[in-house]
Amino acid sequence: MAELLNGKVALISGGAGAIGSATARRLAQDGARVVIGDLPGSNLHEVAENLRRDGLDVAAQELDLEQEASIRTAIEATTKIYGRLDVLDNNAALKGLKEDRAVAEMSAELWDRVMAVNARGTMLMCKYAVPVMIAGGGGSIINISSGTSVAGDQYATAYAVSKGAINTLTYYLAAQYGSQNIRCNALLVGSVVTPAMQRSLPEPMREILRSHKLLGRLGQPQDIAEVVGFLASDRSSWITGQLWSIDGGFFAHIPTMPQFAQLLAPPKPAG
Repeated sequence: MAELLNGKVALISGGAGAIGSATARRLAQDGARVVIGDLPGSNLHEVAENLRRDGLDVAAQELDLEQEASIRTAIEATTKIYGRLDVLDNNAALKGLKEDRAVAEMSAELWDRVMAVNARGTMLMCKYAVPVMIAGGGGSIINISSGTSVAGDQYATAYAVSKGAINTLTYYLAAQYGSQNIRCNALLVGSVVTPAMQRSLPEPMREILRSHKLLGRLGQPQDIAEVVGFLASDRSSWITGQLWSIDGGFFAHIPTMPQFAQLLAPPKPAG
């Protein structure tokens, strides 16, 4: 499998998190040289060192999506370390804020910060990555979006809208740079089990989500990493400008299906 990404260089934002680190491992196992970027003060360097102990070619770079200079430095550092950039995984996001609720309760400050990190930060990552990719003959950009961007809910309004912006950005990047061999796709991720989910989402709420998964389970970081690995490789060389739902079938069924199935289920034998 290692030949799939041999010679390619990947940069992952939010690389110290559960999905980011799983993705770094997958890409590196497939032969890529990987730079994981994450906030100063995170366990970024520890994650990179653990991957290197397993024989993987992984470097660490501090990255703050709120700071344009930090983004520019991360792209420059990647090319300084490895000489090129072929894959950009825009994985980092600001999410799970308790104050991110309904519009009438939304503070402009919270809205602006979420947009600054998620929408503006992703745009800037692409702004500085695209010229480097073009110089190297092309590349693949994978934007990690969310299923919350394609339906409404009671909370996470700013987060969902920021991901909607990323969906549109994905189309525009694909349209503007496809002729220069830049591909861009987005993953509409839904309900992945991470430490953050386990802390913030009680088991009864997780069970409700699970009941809406056609595959009967919540996602794992590896599920996302495998799709990123495919889109990073030349196996997906004719795929661009697409939004991929990676959610266990959450949006593939009529919303009432789990409740109707429960009502129509045969009664359990007594005793």
